[in-house]
Amino acid sequence: MISFTPLKTLQNVEFRNLLTGRFFIVLAFRMLATLLGWWVYELTKDPFSIGLIGLSEVIPAVSCALYAGHVIDMNEKKKLLLICNYAYIFLISLLLIPSFLKVEMHFTGHQITYFIYAVIFFTGIIRAFIGPILPSMIPKIVKKENLPNAITLNQATFLISSVCGHATGGFLIGYFGIKWTLVVIILLIFIASLFFWQLNKQYSEYKKESINVVESMREGIMYIFKTKEILGALCLDMFAVLFGGAVAMIPVFATDILNVGAEGFGLLNAASDIGSMCIITILSIIPLRKNQGKILLTVVAGFGICIIGFGLSKLYWLSFMFLVLSGMLDGISVVIRGTIVQLKTPDHIRGRVLSVNSIFIMSSNEMGQFESGLTAKLLGVIRSVVFGGSMTVLIAMIVGITNPKLRKMQY
Repeated sequence: MISFTPLKTLQNVEFRNLLTGRFFIVLAFRMLATLLGWWVYELTKDPFSIGLIGLSEVIPAVSCALYAGHVIDMNEKKKLLLICNYAYIFLISLLLIPSFLKVEMHFTGHQITYFIYAVIFFTGIIRAFIGPILPSMIPKIVKKENLPNAITLNQATFLISSVCGHATGGFLIGYFGIKWTLVVIILLIFIASLFFWQLNKQYSEYKKESINVVESMREGIMYIFKTKEILGALCLDMFAVLFGGAVAMIPVFATDILNVGAEGFGLLNAASDIGSMCIITILSIIPLRKNQGKILLTVVAGFGICIIGFGLSKLYWLSFMFLVLSGMLDGISVVIRGTIVQLKTPDHIRGRVLSVNSIFIMSSNEMGQFESGLTAKLLGVIRSVVFGGSMTVLIAMIVGITNPKLRKMQY
């Protein structure tokens, strides 16, 4: 039976403002990521220097995440969101200096690269705050019965803006150059802030003077370890991304195994996102009604099987379909995991729990790329992908056996 919950959820003006603001800010972030990779490689001609961009951001983001969760729970969220928003605008605006005045100020390529790393380091600190703020605001904006659908729509917005951001960033760089693309990115972040201004204030339930920072952060961590459904969901997320990182090896498959060139590479690179967008669109109309815990374990195992299939495939169309299917299964997993975390977390501790969640996500993404590269070097590309998929299946089985609360979870 088709549900019209999405229409009811989107009738909430405040929720629409939150989604629209998130669309523009994620669009800007993805455009920025595309631009920085292109710009740094143009300056250095060194692929390793591109990897240092992510490292420059993830180190401060992970390091500050626990403290960020404490600050989010202790302060009014709308004010904190706007501060982060305008801090991003200020930092990205600093990049206009070398982009517009490179010749006049006699900057070298290496000087600009180091300057970019420094700016991205500070955006990583802000990322630790802004990442958990947006999802932590949703439960106070929508009714509890609409929360699963709101999380689905939130994830759909993220995926659409992410894909559009990568594509738009490449287009703007090609037609207007780096400096004007930066101007557009700053403008998009400013537009996002206009929608965030429309949100209602969300005050903390704590008195700041009565809370010890260390104890507050410890409370968030201990809550996750005590709540087996959340712990199991986060472990599945981390290990599925850590071991199922076939995407990192797609350039090698496209060039050396499937022999499809740049055009084929582009489609393979987009395949999992295509699958995720399709299934999340379906889930926003026809939500999952029961047995979400069992479904989560099944789709994570299925995701691992798809990665194994991709690693063994020698046919382009079959590889493409495995990646699309893996994206669909991952999309289901993302929606269920996100809903479990939100539903099982009280408002007063939500920021800290979502900050720990962000550590799992950020560290698994970065470590997943490292794991893929390391195992590819030790085992060979095909064996490394098959190994990663097999480990994902094994992790799903272990979590399913050892975590009956997650297995029986439904909402």
